[in-house]
Amino acid sequence: MKRAYVSVDAEGLPGIFHPTQLTLEGKLFQELREVMGRVVKFTSEELRKHGVKEVWVADSHGFMGNLNYLDLPDDTYLVRGSLRPISMVYGIERGFDAAMFLGYHAAAGTSRSLADHTYVGLAFYEVRVNGVRASEFYINALMAGHYGVPVVLVAGDEKLREDVLEKAPWVVYVTFKESASRYSAVMKPMNVVLKELGEGIAEAVMRVREGAVRPLRIEGPVKMELQFRRTEYADAAEDMPGVERLDAYTVRYVARDIVEGYKAMRVLSLVALAV
Repeated sequence: MKRAYVSVDAEGLPGIFHPTQLTLEGKLFQELREVMGRVVKFTSEELRKHGVKEVWVADSHGFMGNLNYLDLPDDTYLVRGSLRPISMVYGIERGFDAAMFLGYHAAAGTSRSLADHTYVGLAFYEVRVNGVRASEFYINALMAGHYGVPVVLVAGDEKLREDVLEKAPWVVYVTFKESASRYSAVMKPMNVVLKELGEGIAEAVMRVREGAVRPLRIEGPVKMELQFRRTEYADAAEDMPGVERLDAYTVRYVARDIVEGYKAMRVLSLVALAV
């Protein structure tokens, strides 16, 4: 295992529980930056201990500029900034031996799950891929799989665990915290978080070397069903070529493959936010 790709979100990170931590304007935003930086730095250093030569980190929350570039370990590439192609996994198409997702959270509509949403919470109530309710993990894992990259470790809220292991049982899951409600959770001590993350990384690297992992793939065509939070969002989305209106809140887009479906979802989220 020589090249590893790491996508890092925020809501599933240890210590994170409230919107004031999650936006640039939030009073507690600095806490998010420090937590994310510590987890990413530890992950990069652990991967190098296990012989990984090149690590790419995709800052994948909000405006995607949460990590301090100067705090990253040497030889760690940083993908930062929003409105980038294929968003949370930009760059994975360049070829990697494995991917890891840190700070991930459950899909929109998951009961008692901290900050549950799928991509753009203000736009979508639910996203389905070929009829399957999709989390950001599932969609991003399919994107990685399209390019032949297996996801080997996911770390985040315990409410995501079942979804991950059901769809990709070869993945090592590391629980960062236990959700109690949308805005509360039981937080593990940071030393315990890092110990368990280190153990998870070691296990994931071993599974890669033993050939016990595989890319998660689906064949095209891919049906993206997007249930919006407001009917006017679906009104606007319906004007996009190829979009079929299913009901007051829901549209369908049939894509050639998951990459086209991903891009359509992203564009329609921007359309919704502009209404």
